[in-house]
Order: sequence, then structure tokens, then C-alpha cells
Amino acid sequence: MVKYAQNELFSITDFTKQIGSVVASIKGHSLEKIGILKNNRLEAVVISTDEYEKLKELEEQIELAEQTQIYNLVKNRKETPLSEYISMEDMAKKFDIDIENI
Repeated sequence: MVKYAQNELFSITDFTKQIGSVVASIKGHSLEKIGILKNNRLEAVVISTDEYEKLKELEEQIELAEQTQIYNLVKNRKETPLSEYISMEDMAKKFDIDIENI
């Protein structure tokens, strides 16, 4: 869970009153983030466009890595001879699982 300093938390009312200065603080990097509270619950976070773009780029890199991992798994399975696979029934027997009760 992300922690917030006291000066990083704003009620939605205070945020709307001070939006210009808050955005300037984030843009100027004097504040990293702003947590916006509604009924004392965190509802939104405001970050700089630089931070947002870094997060989106990281998200894309993670997605590509996941897709690459899935591709390699499928490729490896296609190359595995069928004789190396174990049937579900044999696997259930090996681990003493009653398939009828699943």
C-alpha cells in the first residue's frame, strides 16, 4: 500500500479550491503525488504526466514480457512429443485424486 504524507492528502473540496497550486506543485516536482479523499476515503491520485507516462511504459513492458512468456510456453509445448504427456487419469492416480469427486 502506498503511503501518503499529510501534505499529500486533500479532501475533494480542498482539492477543487486549490487545484491550480496543487497541479503546479506536482508539475514542479515539489510533490510527487496527491491523494484525493472523499468521505475520508482515498478516491483518486494525481501524478505528473512524466510519472504517468513512465507507468504506462512499464505496464506495456510487463504486458510484452507476459505475452512473450506465453508464446514461449506454447512453442515449447508444441515441440514436446506427445509421448511425454501424462493423461489426466494417470496424474490423478499419481496424486491419489478421485476425479469423480472434483
